[in-house]
This record gives sequence, C-alpha cells and structure tokens, in this order.
Amino acid sequence: MATRAAEQREEARRVAARLEAEAVRNVALTWVDNAGITRAKTIPVARLADTAERGVGMSPVFDVFTSDDAITESDHLGGPDGDLRLFPDLDRVTTLAAQPGWAWAPVDRYDQLGAPHPACQRLFARRMAEQASEAGLEVRMGFETEWVVTRAPDKHGPVAADADAALDYPCAGPAYGMTRIVELSDYLRDVTEALTLQGVDVLQLHPEYAPGQFEVTTAPGDPVRAADDVVLVRETVRAVSARHGLRASFAPSVVAGQVGNGCHLHLGLYRDGRSLHRAPDAEWGLAPDTVSFLGGVLQALPALLAIGCPSPASYLRLQPSHWAGVYQCWGVENREAALRLVTGAPDDPDGGHAEVKTFDAAANPYLAVGAVLAAGLHGITSRTRLPEPQTGDPGTLGVRERARRGIVRLPATLTEAADRLEKSAPLYEAMGKVLHGAVLAVRRAEEAHFAESEAEEIAAATRWRW
Repeated sequence: MATRAAEQREEARRVAARLEAEAVRNVALTWVDNAGITRAKTIPVARLADTAERGVGMSPVFDVFTSDDAITESDHLGGPDGDLRLFPDLDRVTTLAAQPGWAWAPVDRYDQLGAPHPACQRLFARRMAEQASEAGLEVRMGFETEWVVTRAPDKHGPVAADADAALDYPCAGPAYGMTRIVELSDYLRDVTEALTLQGVDVLQLHPEYAPGQFEVTTAPGDPVRAADDVVLVRETVRAVSARHGLRASFAPSVVAGQVGNGCHLHLGLYRDGRSLHRAPDAEWGLAPDTVSFLGGVLQALPALLAIGCPSPASYLRLQPSHWAGVYQCWGVENREAALRLVTGAPDDPDGGHAEVKTFDAAANPYLAVGAVLAAGLHGITSRTRLPEPQTGDPGTLGVRERARRGIVRLPATLTEAADRLEKSAPLYEAMGKVLHGAVLAVRRAEEAHFAESEAEEIAAATRWRW
C-alpha cells in the first residue's frame, strides 16, 4: 500500500509538471450525483500530488441531493455526519481547451480508511465492467449527446419574469439543415476543436430536430471511459457556449411539448477482439451471448428507466412517435424501438452494435453504463431470449395488436419507473443496498417535488439544471 501511494504521488507530480507547463493553475474534480448533476471541487495544480495520495474531503450527503439542490435521505445516507475522500483518476486528467488555466479529472470516492464508498457510481460502473471482462466479454460503449443552445440573457439589461418562456435561439434554420451550421459555424467549429484537443474522438456533429438543437456523437470505448467522456463533452459544450455568449441546455425537456434532448447509449460486445454482432450463421448476426445480453437489457428496461430517465422532465420527452423509444420492444434499425439493433455496413467488422434510445442527459452516465451492464450480464446468466423484432412504429398499432405482439408501454412516469427499480432483484444485487437505496430516495423526492406541477412548470424548473 505504501509503495502504491508513493507511485501515485510520483505520477501526480509528473502530471502536475505537465499541467504547469501548459499554464494550468487549477484542476476541477468532478463526480455526478444521483440526480444527474455534475458536482465539483477544485484544487490548485500544486496540490495535485497531495490529493492523489490523501484525497479531498466531501460529505456523503451529496448522494441524496436532488436536482434542485434539496437534500433528502435514505436508510443509509443523509444528514450532516460522515466524510469521504475524492481521488482523481490521474489517467483522465485533461487540460480544458475552452477554459484557459483549468484542467479536469473525474474522481472515485472512498471512505477515510480507504474502503470504496458503496454509493460511488463510478466505482459501480467499473465493477460491472470488470464482471463483464471476467465473463470473457469486452463491452464498448459510447453516447450521443443532444443539447439546445440559446442566447444568454443580457446581464446588464432587465430580465423579464417570463424570460424563459420565449427562448432566444441563435439560429433559425430547419431541423437537420445546413443553414444552422452556416449560422453557427464558428461556434460548432470551436466545440469540435475543443473536444479534439481534449482527446475526445468526435464521430459526427449535426443539427437536430428541435429549435436550436444539436447532437455530437463520440467514439466508443470502455464503459467507464465512455461515462467520463460524456461528462467532459457536456461541460466542454457548456464552456464553449459561454465563450460565445450562448447558453446550453441538456435537459430532457427544454420546452414542454417539443422534442427533448436524449443521450442515447450505444454498446457493442466483443470476445477476443472479435465482434459478437457479426456471427455469420446466426439470426440477426448475433452470437448467443449477445442475444442474451440484449434480452436482459430489454427485459430490464422498465426498471432501467429510473436510472436513464431520472427526472419528471424525462417523461415529458418520452412520447410515442417521437423516436424516443417508449415501447418495450427492439427492432433492426428501428428508431421507434426502445432497443435498436444497428447493423452497420456488412464489410465493417465493428459496424454492428445496439442502441438504448430511451436515456437522456439527466442520467448519471456511470449509473447508466453500470446498470445496463448489470442487466445484460444477468441476461447472459439466465439465458434470456429476444422476442421477434418490431418493424414500424408501435405507436400506430392498436391496443389489441400491441398486446398480440407482446409490446407494452414502458413506464410513463418516474413513479412507475422507480417502482420497477425498487422491485428489480438483479439491479438491487448489482448496485448494492446503499447505492440502490440512495437512487430510490432521490427519485421519490423528485416525484414529490413535482407532484402538483404542470408540464410547462416542470420544463421551466429543470431547463438549466443539466
């Protein structure tokens, strides 16, 4: 242990020297709470070696913070007592291109005696990834991040009480149109440049459907890195937006009644470096373990919604025939299915993968990847099968026809999703009672807070939280 601590300190000194040579003065240490809010503490670069060895203190009460900064409690967490230590992942220390003088690092959380904090979402994600590896699987994951950009309010002028009611979009071009790229070419160039300088591999960036909406897709990697990347993407977009006098919202519902922001999770399974989505003689090209893994994810989707769609605002987005995937079904290249099988080009050995379409950016990405891995691994151990794939929009089918095909509506409220999570034995076992209980406590608190709110009030209250 002493040798490892010394190695950590020496590595931290090397990282600090690199940062100082790049004129970095401060490091933001981030974790994501169970309401999906990225929280932070910062340290001077000169303190990085000490922090790598001893951590930075923080209260465990953050695990029961809600999205509006209220504090609830669970059976295991809550109140003013206790302390944890934040340890930065030195391999992920990144100089921030859009925040001169700053670097960023995600943290793992431990108690004061060095034991892993049982509610640390990042450690949960790593534990699930390790279990997949022990099962002989390599799981590569990546996210699509959607956001809406508006002009920032004039800090020097009067702000109307209903200023959010008429958002000031900096572009007027049509959905998916080149016009939006022309209108915001400098901004979008700076987004991609900043991400590239930070080591994030951008696959594509394009205008989306809603006013002022864009999407960036990043390359897949190991699950923990994928979750780190989505945090870095959001905060980079936020920083670039601020430098352009703009404001970015990643909220599930920016304006009630409009298409919201998703954060779709893509995943591919490999064994010995070979894709398990390219079995030449298998139905749908899926190896048996892939069928069972995806079957486990599909079966767990009602409970997974409480992880990947954690806010009452999430359920304003989850509407039929909006490509959000509100029915518990899967399909081959079907963008209305909750679980989409992406076939890719036949000659692309890595082209095949799957997409969970329901998730949004209010989700803690570490919880999201960890819970999906847990569901998929349970599917493998229980040899879960996939039903027949759905073609077309299930929302256009009658109730009887959906029933005949075994297609059911996923939870339409956070209460329904939280009820399913509470009853999910596989997710409880994977998460452990402390993390599972903290997540449920936050979900119940969010439900209660917005119980009497109209859709417009929910969207307005959560618009700038993510």
